[in-house]
Amino acid sequence: MKFVLAPDSFKESMTAKEAAEAMRSGIKQVFPDAECVMAPMADGGEGTVESLVDYTGGRMIRLRVTGPLGTPVDAEYGLSGDGQTAIIEMASASGIHLVKPQDRDPLLTTTYGTGELIRDALDRGARHVLMGIGGSVTNDGGAGMLQALGVSLTDEEGRELSFGGGALNRLRRIDVSGLDVRLRDTRVEVACDVTNPLTGTNGASRVFGPQKGASPEMVEELDRGLSRYADVIFEQTGRDVSKAAGAGAAGGLGAGLLAFLDAELKRGVELVIEYTALKEQMKGADYVFTGEGSIDRQTRFGKTPYGVADAARELGIPVIAFAGRIGEGAEELYDCGFTAVIGILREAGSLEQALQEGRANLAFAAQNICRAIRQASET
Repeated sequence: MKFVLAPDSFKESMTAKEAAEAMRSGIKQVFPDAECVMAPMADGGEGTVESLVDYTGGRMIRLRVTGPLGTPVDAEYGLSGDGQTAIIEMASASGIHLVKPQDRDPLLTTTYGTGELIRDALDRGARHVLMGIGGSVTNDGGAGMLQALGVSLTDEEGRELSFGGGALNRLRRIDVSGLDVRLRDTRVEVACDVTNPLTGTNGASRVFGPQKGASPEMVEELDRGLSRYADVIFEQTGRDVSKAAGAGAAGGLGAGLLAFLDAELKRGVELVIEYTALKEQMKGADYVFTGEGSIDRQTRFGKTPYGVADAARELGIPVIAFAGRIGEGAEELYDCGFTAVIGILREAGSLEQALQEGRANLAFAAQNICRAIRQASET
């Protein structure tokens, strides 16, 4: 028998790779000769770098970069086994977890460190960038990233803009003559699961600004700054990014990537499925196992198990999903390619206990499902 094991991480309990290994352990208890194709997955958020680095036999690169408030932070990104692809999570350099709640100020925070990660990857020979842009603490439209890559953003007096979304209100000119020439030959793909435009009621500032520390007054100032940014981009390039789907992601970083790096914005799990050739790996499989820490109605909206099940459904392969928690609306997934959704907990207990015992519980649940599969095949 052939099983494809394509789980996401079970947060705070197992990485995606560890979850796949636990599934394999359970399967082998029942089908010792089964072929188990390991395909750890992610949806573009936490765990994406690790999953893709594991898949390619790559390595992690660690370096100090400019943090959101302009002070140095330690960040990392992945480099594929062949050295051609950089897998970057912008949050590693510009994420909300890097700034204490009382210090968050999107008028000042910058994506400069994200640009430094890209530049380092180019220095190491990468000519393909896969980037996840969730979890930002910035609202600068990617201006800091562009400055790190050689772009000059100046005010009416020709002075370089300072860091942060507040400075964009003074923007008058964007000079791309210094943009790193290696980017002309670099393909940039972005895992982006939000469709918010750059500005307006559903834009970056109004929807995401408050959680990054913006007061109502700051939200208005930030939105004006991004509008000014979009106007200058249009004046100089003819590209209208103000209403583009996803332009408002990560405080407008999506807009900067679209306008100046010719990025392709894709749903996170779809990008990972494409990059790992998951559909090709599924061919000839008898079952696909997937899962993550929690499965409920929201799983349908771009979560890893849904993407995996959708790919398997095209090939007519049964899908078993495992979860530490099964929430409201999970039964709706049976109409979306899921054969069964299985909870892995063996007894009532504390959350801490459940997290600690996650691997053992998942292995046991996979073993039990395989026992049912074997019994059904023998009758």
